[in-house]
Amino acid sequence: MDTLETLTYEVTGRIARITLNRPERGNGITAAFPAELASCVERACLDPAVHVLALSGRGKGFCGGYDLVANAEKLLSGGGPAGPVGSVLDLRVQAANHDPSQTWDPMIDHAMMSRFVRGFMSLFHADKPVVCKVHGFCVAGGTDLALCSDLLVIEDRAKIGYPPARVWGVPTTALWAMRIGIEKAKRLLFTGDCLSGTEAVEWGLAIECASADRLDERFETLLERIARMPVNQLVMMQLLVNQTVHAQGLAASQLVGIVFDGIARHTPEGYAFQRQAAEVGFRQAVRERDEPFGDSGPSTFKG
Repeated sequence: MDTLETLTYEVTGRIARITLNRPERGNGITAAFPAELASCVERACLDPAVHVLALSGRGKGFCGGYDLVANAEKLLSGGGPAGPVGSVLDLRVQAANHDPSQTWDPMIDHAMMSRFVRGFMSLFHADKPVVCKVHGFCVAGGTDLALCSDLLVIEDRAKIGYPPARVWGVPTTALWAMRIGIEKAKRLLFTGDCLSGTEAVEWGLAIECASADRLDERFETLLERIARMPVNQLVMMQLLVNQTVHAQGLAASQLVGIVFDGIARHTPEGYAFQRQAAEVGFRQAVRERDEPFGDSGPSTFKG
């Protein structure tokens, strides 16, 4: 906790504040992130003074997903380890497992990605409520953090969604259908389209939206109201409501999501995207992926 690389943690009154802290990289998710997140969540849950957790991000946006430049480009070039040598977090192990000329071991993918999901789900399993604030953008793997939180307050013009549904990705936390219903989840995942913050409220994904100049005010108002509640009442409400999600088979859906995410990187289209990214870089490859849909960059165009 004293040497956090990807987050900051502080407590103000009854609120524990976990803040994504890689603004120069769009708060991109790295191998160190899931363990640091889970550690912060556990610290907040064990602190008797804390009633509610506040999740947010520094910089221009909340989270742009996995740091593809830092992770995937190094993976494709066989870069050095991002974790213990020889482990599933060793980029050389992952690079070998993404070599089209070699046999793919799906359990190497599963072991790597399930570690990220366990970190994200520390938010969902937290004893105390987690309220997430999204500004600017929340896309790809960044949506796992927002959807694993209990409540979402979002900037009205923010962009939120899962464009990797178009190629090279499947949402591993598998929470879209449970958060917005089957039809709306399919509408987004069949196209990779994104929502604005205003639409996120209309679709039932977020509890409230506000303009950029009022977002902090609305976020803090909700946090303060929750913080007035006794911790024991909050824990019981959390456990009560979450039973509904467990009963719907979330664990099974997440297993499928994690395995399918690995498969998505080993389809003909996945390998083609990987080759293109190796040639022109991931930023350009992502731009070329999204331009035919008319929503590259901050746009939430949907046809």
